[in-house]
Amino acid sequence: MSKSIDAASTRRSFLKRSAVTGGVAAAGALASPAVIGQAPIVVKMQTSWPASDIWMDFARQYKDRVEQMSGNRLKIDLLPAGAVVGAFQVLDACNDGVLDAAHSVPVYWYGKSKAASLFGTGPVFGGSATTMLAWFNAGGGAEFYRELTQDVLGLNVVGFLGFPMFAQPFGWFKNEVKTPDDIKGLKYRTVGLAADLMQSMGMSVAQLPGGEIVPGMERGVIDAFEFNNPSSDMRFGAQDVAKNYYLSSYHQASESFEFLFNKDFYEDLEPDLQAILKYGVEAASTANTANAMDNYSADLQKLQNDSGVNVHRTSQSILDAQIKAWDALIAELEKDKFMKKVLDSQRAWVERVTYYELMNSPDYALAYEHYFPGKLKL
Repeated sequence: MSKSIDAASTRRSFLKRSAVTGGVAAAGALASPAVIGQAPIVVKMQTSWPASDIWMDFARQYKDRVEQMSGNRLKIDLLPAGAVVGAFQVLDACNDGVLDAAHSVPVYWYGKSKAASLFGTGPVFGGSATTMLAWFNAGGGAEFYRELTQDVLGLNVVGFLGFPMFAQPFGWFKNEVKTPDDIKGLKYRTVGLAADLMQSMGMSVAQLPGGEIVPGMERGVIDAFEFNNPSSDMRFGAQDVAKNYYLSSYHQASESFEFLFNKDFYEDLEPDLQAILKYGVEAASTANTANAMDNYSADLQKLQNDSGVNVHRTSQSILDAQIKAWDALIAELEKDKFMKKVLDSQRAWVERVTYYELMNSPDYALAYEHYFPGKLKL
């Protein structure tokens, strides 16, 4: 175990001993419950998001719920990307004990294993992010994630997923793109398996954190990009470097947040505090969804009305080409035994669950068009 982990463990053990001792002393002096005298356990948590990103607001919703549910026995010291380590380094920092926790996405450690992308940004067999988060929680995905992080990669971490994201837009382009030929040769920002996917479609891909996207456009490192949603994109100034925004894509259509913890830190906590950190993810997930629906939709209107952004739906020919590109990529991925068994599990889940979802769902577009005629351009 590294010195940084030993130091972190010593600090945490001291805090817990101090909290208990203080509580006992308070009980003797004041005849009140020991918990009154406890100092909170501080959870040093860094995100992968710039300080101005709406996802920091989402992370604060987790922080607030954990602190309130724990009766302030836990206090989360929430930090933006770069405060301790870079956006793509939070997994290593949690593993080493430099951070106690992180708020990120699995695709950001895709460099350690391409299988990371299967937990949010893998092939789309027809399941939404909600479908795939259900696979994680009820279909065996959590055990595959544990196997990958702890057994295959030997990492000292525990992780949970939450907030099933809306399908990510194809992104921002300087000129209109209507066919697969229009995107060939473009320098495009994305991450994870989406990078492999878009490269196979003729794009040149750069994997950049969110905070480096607009500077990359300004310097000519990239000339098209996606990040995730209208609110994040607007806050970092996407509308200042491109005016064509394409919604709908299969490149990353089922992502969720990753809540990472140093395993020693997590297991050193009392069982009820472990449960609060774990199930607080579910509480924040519901709050994040409401926040996203409200802000993403409002900010899309601002982009259109205030910034002159042309909002398009990605063409059927590009979407068809993405699915065919996934077919070829899946064949390569399945040469790896671990990835094959994860993909088999996901396929079986989607075949059963999404059949029910699609057969049961009414045509919401039909109802929307009835009450708000002429707005949709599908």
